[in-house]
Amino acid sequence: MLLKDRIALVTGAAQGIGEHIAREFSAEGATVILTDIDAERLERTAAAIRAGGHDVLAKALDVRDRSSVKTAIPELLSRLGRIDILVNNAGAYPRRHFREMSDEEWDRIVDLNLTGVYNCTRAVVPSMSERHEGVIINISSVTYLVGLANLSHYISAKGGVVGFTRALARDLGPDGIRVNCISPGAVATESEAEIYRPGEVEARILPLQSLQRRILPRDIATVAVFLASNMSSGMTGQTVNVDGGWAMY
Repeated sequence: MLLKDRIALVTGAAQGIGEHIAREFSAEGATVILTDIDAERLERTAAAIRAGGHDVLAKALDVRDRSSVKTAIPELLSRLGRIDILVNNAGAYPRRHFREMSDEEWDRIVDLNLTGVYNCTRAVVPSMSERHEGVIINISSVTYLVGLANLSHYISAKGGVVGFTRALARDLGPDGIRVNCISPGAVATESEAEIYRPGEVEARILPLQSLQRRILPRDIATVAVFLASNMSSGMTGQTVNVDGGWAMY
């Protein structure tokens, strides 16, 4: 029960990495607020976690919509009293060659993967600073370290998340708030299956990893538990790769 009596907010929690982080946090004793733009899938995920005897709330939320975030998070703070842990996970990575990318697509992906992190962080930090404690975990991507074609908008945003993590750790350290980042590699999620052909990841990415197995959402979630718990109380401003030993730095 590493997160007993803690309250955590996880964005993009309807499926994939966010869902598994919510499940692991719940299993470790946290009360978890699940948010996602997909309200229907979010409710199904929350119901499944509740069925396991865990205390979760579901709140439909588009992290790109600053006014909605500014309304929703204070409402949650008023209802629950505090948010101890924020996991900025919401994101998407559609493929598009730079020459074919529209201005609107660039803005949409950067807004979701970077500005959404800012919006949610901005909304929770005042209450964390007031209590002089809190944990923020941002989800970046190993693509920032290795570079991949057809992802210039996504990789630019995820690189921004790493920079934001480092700068924020400096800003908020005096307030007792820890800010760290997880950089996943190729993770076997539902969204990955929508992009890659069957067997494509195994053929292209697995040979680049040191560990010759697929990285699963739970691999990311257990690291998130570590970063959210007191086991990592001396860590801030760090980016932790969970990619099977693909990128090393």
